Amino acid sequence: MNYDNKAKIMQRAFELIRDGIKNRSSMFHTLTMSTLHNKEIYSRVMVLRDFNASKRFLRFHSDYRSQKVQAIKDNPITSLIGYDPGSKTQIRMVGISKVNYKNKQSKKAWEESQAISKKCYSVKDGSSHSTDNPESYDFHIKDVNLEDGYKNFSTIVFTFSSLEFLYLQRSGHRRCKFEWNKRGGVKSYWLIP
Repeated sequence: MNYDNKAKIMQRAFELIRDGIKNRSSMFHTLTMSTLHNKEIYSRVMVLRDFNASKRFLRFHSDYRSQKVQAIKDNPITSLIGYDPGSKTQIRMVGISKVNYKNKQSKKAWEESQAISKKCYSVKDGSSHSTDNPESYDFHIKDVNLEDGYKNFSTIVFTFSSLEFLYLQRSGHRRCKFEWNKRGGVKSYWLIP
């Protein structure tokens, strides 16, 4: 891999992200998403479900009742970061997130989801609620109608306007940033690591 070629770096970034969709052992299968909510930064690990390089979007699934959904609705500016120590690569993106709820996009994603994933959306009260009795939220998959969970299901589509790629190596790190304008034009430049 030529880490002195910006086009190759972008290609490598997209390959790593794309691999994260299906490859559960990829460090880019779970990315850290940060949002701003009530003047505080919240970060959480999200499972990558889809990626479209030409449209620059990544898709995640979320319980519609979660704080992150409300945070995105209040302020859609979002940051994603992933790091793979094996490849010594960090990818950081900044952009805008959109919540899809009870629409064509969320329905299609729901229909493509596995039963074990659908189970998560059948939990009463939704994520982040406090409880004195966590055992009361335990259930077996056979105890719920999985399709009832759709009412709590949403997708988050993150569209990035910048992507920063950092590769660590003994002979000299490489750090490159790509920025897209509103018409899709891209500029790139090297950063000092």
